[in-house]
Amino acid sequence: MEKMIYTILAVLLLSTTITTACMAPNGASVAAPVNIPVASEKASLEGPRDAKELEAFADGVFADKMKKFNTVGSNFVVVAGGKVILSKGYGYADKGKKIPVDKNTVFQIGSVTKSFTALAAMQLVDKGKMDLKHDIQEYLGGIKVPNKTGKKLTMFDLLTYSSGFDEPDILMEMHPEYANKYFPMKKYIASNMPTVVRPPGEAYTYDNFGFMLAGYAVANVTGMSYSKYMEKNIFKPLGMNSTSVRFTPQLLSRMAAHYGPTGELIPLDGFKPTEKPEGGIVSTADDMAKYLIMHLNKGKYKGKEVVSPKSIEQMHTYQLFPDKEFPVTTIGFEGYFKEKMNNQHVILKGGNVTGHSSLIVILPEKNTAMYMSYNNDSMMSLDVYEEFMNHYYPRKSEVPKSTYATLSKQQAQDYVGLYQNTRIAALRTKVSYSDGKLIMETGTSGKHTLKMIHPLLFEDESGNKLTFNKNEAGHIAYLYYMQLPDLVAYAQKINIDSPFSDVPANSKYISYINNLNALEVMSGKSANLFDPKGTMTQREFSEVLLRAHGWYKQPFMIEPNKKQMMAGLRNYQPNSPITRQMAAVMIQNLKQVEPGIKVKLSGETDAWAVKAVTALVSQGIMDPNTKINVDGSIDFRSKQLLKRQEASALLDQAFNYYTLPISH
Repeated sequence: MEKMIYTILAVLLLSTTITTACMAPNGASVAAPVNIPVASEKASLEGPRDAKELEAFADGVFADKMKKFNTVGSNFVVVAGGKVILSKGYGYADKGKKIPVDKNTVFQIGSVTKSFTALAAMQLVDKGKMDLKHDIQEYLGGIKVPNKTGKKLTMFDLLTYSSGFDEPDILMEMHPEYANKYFPMKKYIASNMPTVVRPPGEAYTYDNFGFMLAGYAVANVTGMSYSKYMEKNIFKPLGMNSTSVRFTPQLLSRMAAHYGPTGELIPLDGFKPTEKPEGGIVSTADDMAKYLIMHLNKGKYKGKEVVSPKSIEQMHTYQLFPDKEFPVTTIGFEGYFKEKMNNQHVILKGGNVTGHSSLIVILPEKNTAMYMSYNNDSMMSLDVYEEFMNHYYPRKSEVPKSTYATLSKQQAQDYVGLYQNTRIAALRTKVSYSDGKLIMETGTSGKHTLKMIHPLLFEDESGNKLTFNKNEAGHIAYLYYMQLPDLVAYAQKINIDSPFSDVPANSKYISYINNLNALEVMSGKSANLFDPKGTMTQREFSEVLLRAHGWYKQPFMIEPNKKQMMAGLRNYQPNSPITRQMAAVMIQNLKQVEPGIKVKLSGETDAWAVKAVTALVSQGIMDPNTKINVDGSIDFRSKQLLKRQEASALLDQAFNYYTLPISH
C-alpha cells in the first residue's frame, strides 16, 4: 500500500488528472538523491546542435528508458536556434496494430495545457482586457469565489499555482463514457467552487481548479468558449492544425492507444467538464514543435506576434520562490527538481492523464527546448530530462558544501509541530527538536535530520534542501521539501489548541483529540464539547476514517477507498455502534501496516478481525487504555464499543505518526 501511494504521488507531480491504476513501475527510483556528473571543458557539447549526434543520443536514451518504464511508444522533439533539430517517434502508437509513433501521432498532453491557458490569459493582458492583479471575480460573469482570507484572488495567483484553494483537485471527474458527451464548464464550476482558505500568493500548491477557473475567465471575457478561443487565437496562428481542446473524429483516428503499467491496453477517458483548461489539449510532435519555436522566438511565429515579448518574458521568469535559490513557478510553468537544472535557467511543464504522459522543457537563455509524449503515465519523462541536461548542459562545478548554524531549543519552537500538505491531506509531516537539529518525520520517506543553513533554509542528511516560510504575520507557517512527493505543494503548519472543556488537561487522549480536531478530521459534538466517552455509529467512524486517511480531496480516490475500507467486514450496519475490532479492520484495510513485533492477543476477537487487530497492535497503534498483560499478551478489548476518545487515538497514531517499530 505504501509503495502504491508513493507512486501515485510521483505521478501527481506532473499531473493534470490524478491517475488511478497506472503507476510508475519503479517509483522509488525517482526519490533517491541524484548524482549529477560534473563536466570537463572537453565534454561539454554546449547544447544539441548536431542532428546526427542528437539522434544517436536520443536513440540510446529512449531504448533504455522505454524498457525501464515499460513504455510502448513515445515521440521526441528538440528545437534549437529557431528550427527543429530532431523530431522522431519510438515504438508503437498501437502495438496490437503495429502502428508506429511518428510526428503526426496524437497524444493527450495533460497539464502541459496549463501553459497554453497562461498564454491565452497573457494575450488578453496584452490587449488590455485583463489585468493580472485585479480581482478574478471581475472576469467571471457573476460567479462568486468563496474567500475566507480578506485578500483578493487574482489571475496572477491562479497562473502561479498560489490561489489558496482548499480543494485544488475538486473537478477531477473522468470516465470512458464521458468521451462522447458534453458537460459545460460554467455549470460545473459554479456548483463545485472550492474556497480560498490561504491568502492568495502565499503558498504554492499544484492547482488544477485554479487553471480551470483561469480558462473560464478567458472564455467569459472574450464571449466565446475556451476551445474556440484557443483554436482562433493560438492554434491557427501557430499552424497547429492537429491540436484541439476537444476530441474530434479526425484526431481520435490518429491518437496513440493508452497503456497501463504492465503494457495492458486501457480505454480513453473523457472528462467532466468536457473542456479542461488545466489539462484537456491533444496535440502532435509536429504541432508542439511550432509552439516551442514561438516561445523561443519571444512570442513570434513566422514573423507574426502571437503574444508580446513582455508577456513571454513573464512566462519564462520565476515568480514564486520558497527560498531565493529555489524557483518554483513562472506564469504557467514550473521549476521542480533544481538539482536536474545543472545551474541553467530551465522552465518546464509536465502532464499525465490516464495512459498518456508529456513534458516540455525550455531553456530560454540557450534558445533550446524539448518536448515528448508517450503512452503510459509513468515518470519516464523525468529520466529523459535528466539525461538530456547531463549530456548537453552538464554542471561545470561542484556544488559547494553547506555550512550550518546552531539551532537552540528555544529557536526550534518556531518550527516544531505538525504540518499538512496543502494539496494532499494524506501527507502529514511532524517536526521535532533534538540536540541542535530538527527531526522531520514523513509518511513517505521516513525520518530525516535537518541542519540549519540559515533560519529559513535547512538541509537533510542527504543534502536535500528544505525551506520554512512565514505567513503575512511573520510566523513560520509552511515548509517546502525539494524531494518527491512533497514537491507538489507546501505543507502548512497546523495550529493545535485545546478547545474542549470536557477533555481534562491531564487526559491521556488530549493530544490525539486536539490533533484530529486541528486537522479537521474529527470535530467535537459542539464548539467546546467533544464527548470523549461517547460511542460512534459505523457510518460516523467510516466518515472520520476517510478524512484521517487523507485522500478525500482527490475525487478519483473516494470510491476505491470506500470499497477498500469495507473489505472483509461482517454485518456492516451504518446506524449501529461500531466495535473496536470492526474499527481495527477498517483502519488496517486503508493503512495496510506490516506486522512488526510478534504479539499474542488475549480476550475475545472474532476470526475475521484477528489479522487486522494483530497488525495494528504489533506496530503500537492502540489507545492508552490497552494494557500489556504480565504474560506479554495484549487484550485489545475487541468486542467492546469504540469510544470517541479511543477512535481519536487509533486514527492519530495510524495516520499522523510515521516512525513505527521496524518489521522483522
